[in-house]
Amino acid sequence: MENDSGSPQGPVTCGSWIRRPENVNLAVLGRSRRGDSCPSLLQIFSFDPNTTSLSTSPLATFVLEAEEGDPIAIAVHPSGDDFLCSLSNGSCKLFELYGHDKNMKLMAKELAPLQGIGPQKCITFSVDGSKFAAGALDGHLRIMEWPSMRMILDEPKAHKSVRDMDFSLDSEFLASTSTDGSARIWKIEDGVPLTTLSRNSDEKIELCRFSKDGTKPFLFGSVQKGDKSFTAVWDMSTWNKIGHKRLLRKSASVMSISHDGKYLSMGSKDGDICVVEIKKMQIHHYSKRLHLGTNIATLEFCPTERVVLTTSIEWGAQVTKLNVPKDWKEWQIYVVLVGLFIASAIVFYIFFENSDSFWNFPMGKNQPARPRLIRDPNPHSFHDQIDIEL
Repeated sequence: MENDSGSPQGPVTCGSWIRRPENVNLAVLGRSRRGDSCPSLLQIFSFDPNTTSLSTSPLATFVLEAEEGDPIAIAVHPSGDDFLCSLSNGSCKLFELYGHDKNMKLMAKELAPLQGIGPQKCITFSVDGSKFAAGALDGHLRIMEWPSMRMILDEPKAHKSVRDMDFSLDSEFLASTSTDGSARIWKIEDGVPLTTLSRNSDEKIELCRFSKDGTKPFLFGSVQKGDKSFTAVWDMSTWNKIGHKRLLRKSASVMSISHDGKYLSMGSKDGDICVVEIKKMQIHHYSKRLHLGTNIATLEFCPTERVVLTTSIEWGAQVTKLNVPKDWKEWQIYVVLVGLFIASAIVFYIFFENSDSFWNFPMGKNQPARPRLIRDPNPHSFHDQIDIEL
């Protein structure tokens, strides 16, 4: 789905996947205004996993008022029932999804604590959906409970300008990066900064993502050192850097991690993407010139498929199937387990039929080896004596 200079719609500025409660994947795209005749839009598209494509026409469209500005960023709640959109007029708006397929509608709601707070560069929900964070262009960082919107942290001078941020899997920490290259870790429960990640004076920590597989408590970061780029890893128990590796080998504009935590992906400022298997820190997929010569604004893994959604102002939204090893489906695992059970039963039966077991001796009345029992004539003796005559 590419932008066209002759299109009646404006360029795509942001996007995200939506996993609906009925396990259907949708995509929401934000479009900026183009002239006086093309207003800013939010559009919902269906996704076909068989063709790895979005629908040609939207299931639902919401037209933003001129005074609301353009969409900047989108954060979808893990429930899949609603999402937040930050707007260039300095407010965030909540959108609720109703209906299915062609009857789908978007209902907008204004949230008082998120009105007039300035343009928000980054907005995100925690994995369990109980927390929401917003990082502003002016460096103001807010963390609040959801949906009560009780403020947990309100730090006007968290950064010079917020560049990126991410919640840890257990919602205990928030990592945030700044345009000046610094990165901070926040203890959410206490609502205070915990530490600042160490770096050399010539290094800039630009992007950050926590591990999501539940076994490796790491923080990944995209680091720029002069004209060289590399991916660094920090241990969450000490917040010390434990290693780094050159992967994308060019400046990264966006970073994402798959929902199961197996893959890490980065998009470059000139349109490339690479996907890395975290276990071995090796590249499994690389797409060159996916958004030719353009900064990739959005990069997000599909919740259920090995597919990524990318957006750029120049080339719009694209869906890319990843060249990575296929995952085992749940039904395939059950088939293997049933097969192993049947094979085990057959092997046991064959062993039983061909074994010389005590339990396998004949039980006929005239069998020559049948034991004859002679009981003690004194039934009241202290010990019963049983003689077996063969």
